[in-house]
Amino acid sequence: MTFAKLATDFSYWQKQSARHPLFPDLTWNIPEQKSGRVTVIGGNSQNFSTVIRTAEYLGTAFPLSSVHTILPDVIRPKLPPLSNFEFTPSTDSGSFARSGALRAYFDVADANLIIGDLSKNSATAIAITDLLSHETPNNSSSPTPSTPFKPTVLTRDTVDLIANDGPIWLIRPAIFIVASMLQLQKLFRAVYYPRMILLSQPLLPVIETLHKFTLTYPTTLLTFHQDHIIVAHQGNITTTPITDTEYSPISLWSGQLASKVLGFNLYNPGQPLAATTAAILYQLS
Repeated sequence: MTFAKLATDFSYWQKQSARHPLFPDLTWNIPEQKSGRVTVIGGNSQNFSTVIRTAEYLGTAFPLSSVHTILPDVIRPKLPPLSNFEFTPSTDSGSFARSGALRAYFDVADANLIIGDLSKNSATAIAITDLLSHETPNNSSSPTPSTPFKPTVLTRDTVDLIANDGPIWLIRPAIFIVASMLQLQKLFRAVYYPRMILLSQPLLPVIETLHKFTLTYPTTLLTFHQDHIIVAHQGNITTTPITDTEYSPISLWSGQLASKVLGFNLYNPGQPLAATTAAILYQLS
């Protein structure tokens, strides 16, 4: 694989603040009428509150036609029979197994959020990697038909679980990774990337490395370092001071920001850097 050369003038780096948002007009593309089907995948037999809470938040934050919560079927007896809960086959450890049902729910959605709490087992890693590596293009009923692949956001322990399979799914477009620096380190090691990001590095060398990485892979990255939220796509970078947002270094990973990233990219197709950056400052009215 040929690795891109680094630019030296940093023309690829834009800085955002609360007073000077980079892409303020994208909020107007969120429709007033309900549009878009979203699937939230996550949970295991011991921990499934985050997936339910995130799905509820998505339904509040955006005018979606539907938000389906996909859970392992071992959880079914623990929950009331609500119409937005869907269940697919479980592994013996109580997480997702590879199945046609899981694939069907993933494929029918216009956008997917794999929120995590998946437990650490190889069968679930295979199931999630299979979803990402064999995704079908959007169908004509999608609200974003111009997007060749539907947006899929990966966050929390999803990134840890499937990092070793990064060479398989990182080449697929429309993947959005909301992850910590430690999680990105795992991903970089899995693909034998020649430049590593370190927690001890200043902001500038991290930005240089993310610039180069996203010239090599078509993914969109959102991470946090040195008090800045960083977004990277196709070699372009935006940074936002966390003090200009409603987040803390802990709440960044709760699922709310990942939900906003999903919603903005659903309603602003073909603008991954702009939509992901705009999502950072978006607050519910």
